[in-house]
Amino acid sequence: MTDQYTFDNPVTRYETISPDAELQQEQPGIEKRIDPRPDLGESTYRGSGRLTGRKALITGGDSGIGGAVAIAFAREGADVAISYLPVEEEDARHIVELVEAEGRTAVAIPGDVMDAAYCRDLVAKAVDGLGGLDILINNAGKQLAVESLEDISDEQFDQTYKTNVYAMFHITKAALPHLKAGSTIINTTSIQAYTPSPNLVDYASTKAAINTFSKALSQQLAPKGIRVNVVAPGPIWTPLQATGGQPPEALPTLGQDTPLGRVGQSAELAPAFVFLASSESSYVVGETLHVNGGMPTP
Repeated sequence: MTDQYTFDNPVTRYETISPDAELQQEQPGIEKRIDPRPDLGESTYRGSGRLTGRKALITGGDSGIGGAVAIAFAREGADVAISYLPVEEEDARHIVELVEAEGRTAVAIPGDVMDAAYCRDLVAKAVDGLGGLDILINNAGKQLAVESLEDISDEQFDQTYKTNVYAMFHITKAALPHLKAGSTIINTTSIQAYTPSPNLVDYASTKAAINTFSKALSQQLAPKGIRVNVVAPGPIWTPLQATGGQPPEALPTLGQDTPLGRVGQSAELAPAFVFLASSESSYVVGETLHVNGGMPTP
């Protein structure tokens, strides 16, 4: 495999992995310490100038899907700001180095998106550091598997909604005054919005909320020339899965029940975000792009 344009068999494009549950971490987790190491496209993604001169803010941009998108956007010519938790500094530095290696501006803004004030400050710092903003990626997420509803604490339920839904609201609201015609907003939902797992009640319900929020907002903003779309990943090997997002016993077979028979990698998500951020998708509004290894959705 040389880059995302290589013609090959998607079943065998990546090896089937069987993560050892005993080697994983508690949330939020550091990607460099996840075993096996997730692929963000560091050595494979090849840019072609599709986002030249664009300015993007990516929440959760230090690792996983957000990290892969940051790398891809930089290689497509965009300057990038990322948000991340302070404890994820090690991963954030890695992404910043990769963005700057492409000759692009990288702005790293640590903080917790559960804090509404931080969300507003995040946008202000991104606009200041990038000299503007025309792509917003709401990607930061919290996922913890719990078998019984009775065992979901009030704190977990609150944190999941504040991270996945409230932050999207606060950040998008703060960003809108800076977005001009041609700008794009892309929100990250999940297969869980369509086929929810019984042990992810809180997480799955937030992803359904993201879908509806995005479709409603897309109708509001389309006349202004601002497009809103959604990417819905299936099982992807990220720190989110390896730090309690899945039950430990489920990790060794994660993704093997998809038609492709394997878990996906964040590098396989990045092209979907590039497409929706670029003018190639100028007539795509309120759409959900599924990247899930072939899992049927309603």
